[in-house]
Amino acid sequence: MPTSPDEWWRRILTGDKPELPLRQFRTLWRMLPDGPRCKFCNAPYHGVGAPLMRALGKGPSRLTPQLCRQCLDYASRYLGGAEIELSMLFADVRGSTTLAESMSPTAFGQLISRFFAAASDVLIRSDALVDRLVGDQVIGLFVPGFAGADHRGQAIRAARAMLRATGQGTLDGAWIPVGIGVHTGVAFVGAVGLDGQATDITVLGDPPNVAARLASAAASGEILVSQTAFAPGLGLEGAPTRTLALKGKREEVIVSVLHISDGQP
Repeated sequence: MPTSPDEWWRRILTGDKPELPLRQFRTLWRMLPDGPRCKFCNAPYHGVGAPLMRALGKGPSRLTPQLCRQCLDYASRYLGGAEIELSMLFADVRGSTTLAESMSPTAFGQLISRFFAAASDVLIRSDALVDRLVGDQVIGLFVPGFAGADHRGQAIRAARAMLRATGQGTLDGAWIPVGIGVHTGVAFVGAVGLDGQATDITVLGDPPNVAARLASAAASGEILVSQTAFAPGLGLEGAPTRTLALKGKREEVIVSVLHISDGQP
């Protein structure tokens, strides 16, 4: 293991693979067909090697299938983290109070569960870490170690895909009203907990607060992208801008306003 848990996490989050259980088998497992596979140890989730991997506890973890269960458990043992630049996507159900009043609690619960499933699927396919499913909000973290150097572009493409997954841009219209905020900044990412035991892997700092405020300010069908999350070639150059006074922020924030009807991927 590196010299400290913080160094271990830094290497995870930036893509410099740290020491992991059964690391000596990484090369062997990479030879087994086929993808997708654990981004740490190369354990395949499908194909001829999948039954063996599951028997070894190396099937995909539920909300972070970029890592197998064993690697995620190993990572979660170490309190610590690192400050890294990452992109964050916060998706918020707009008017959820009104929605809840208009249907039975069971129907509302089913609607939110459907949203969580659709949003999580988009984030997972976009190489994001699913940070939290809380209330009526979904949070995705695009760290370089998983999403790559183009984490800004990955986050914006995922935001568009999420709106499509909730019915925006279709003839029938959205089956749930969702607004999305995308922001890039330097934040702490790692494991936090009590009594020396990790209980959560999350993001902390001002950048996630900004991303959350952007999601709250986005109308249904809107993606608000901060200037720091600007990614060339994704249709932001000609997008309209908006100046926002975000709660708790001393300075106003300029954002690009995107919709999936703009024809961009």
